[in-house]
Amino acid sequence: MIRFYYVVIISIPLILFYVLKIRYIMRHEERFSTEYRYGVARNMVRKMMRNARVKTKCFGLENLPKEGGYVMYPNHQGKFDALGIIHVHDEPCSIVMDEGRAKMILSNEFVDVLNGIRMDKKDLRKQLDSIRRLAEEVKAGRRFILFPEGGYHHNGNHLQDFKPGAFKAAVWARKPIVPVAVVDSYKLFDINSLKRVTTQVHFLKPLYYEDYRNLNTKEIAERVKDSIREAIERAVSV
Repeated sequence: MIRFYYVVIISIPLILFYVLKIRYIMRHEERFSTEYRYGVARNMVRKMMRNARVKTKCFGLENLPKEGGYVMYPNHQGKFDALGIIHVHDEPCSIVMDEGRAKMILSNEFVDVLNGIRMDKKDLRKQLDSIRRLAEEVKAGRRFILFPEGGYHHNGNHLQDFKPGAFKAAVWARKPIVPVAVVDSYKLFDINSLKRVTTQVHFLKPLYYEDYRNLNTKEIAERVKDSIREAIERAVSV
C-alpha cells in the first residue's frame, strides 16, 4: 500500500483542486457538456497516473461498438481498474459504483462529474432500481462500466465469480455487452513498491443482442468470464 499513501500525499493539492472544480461544475451543471465533464475526469486520471508512476496499454479499441449505448463488463483487480479503462476510452462513458465507496472524497465527485450510478449492495430493492436506471440510460445511448464480480480481494489476474444479475441491465436494454480484460492492474496497490507499473486494458469482441437473446444471464456471465479469462491468459503468457 506504500504507493497508495504516496499518491494521496503528493496529490493533496490536485485532489483539492478537482474536488472544488467538480463541485462548481455540478452546481452549474447546465453550463457544461457531457464531453467537457468527461474531459475533466480524464485529465484528473492522467495526472493521478503520472503521480502513481503507472501507464496503461490499450488493445482492441476497434471492437467497441461505433454507435449507441453499451455496457462494459471488466474483471476487477483493484482501485485503478475503472480509471485505466476511462483513460483509454475516448468516448464519454460512466461507471456504476458501490454506494459506500462512492461517498469517499473525490470518489463522490468523480461519480458526480460522470453522472454515474451509485448502487446500494445492502438493499436488494435499491439494487434493482439502479439496474433499471442503468438499462434506461444505456438504451438512451450512454456507455457504462459495471464490474460483474462485484468487488475485488487480492485476486490478481485470477477471476472471481461473475454475478448473473449484473447482466440484466444490458439484457433489458437489448444493447451490446463488451467484455473487458484488465491485466496487471492489481500491481499498482497490492505490491509494496514505487516501481513503475504497466497495466493493460483489452476491449474484447462484444456480444450483441442477437448473440445472447436466447441465453439466460448465468450463461451470459459464464461466456463473458471465459472470454476475459482467455484474454488474460494470452496477455500474461507473452
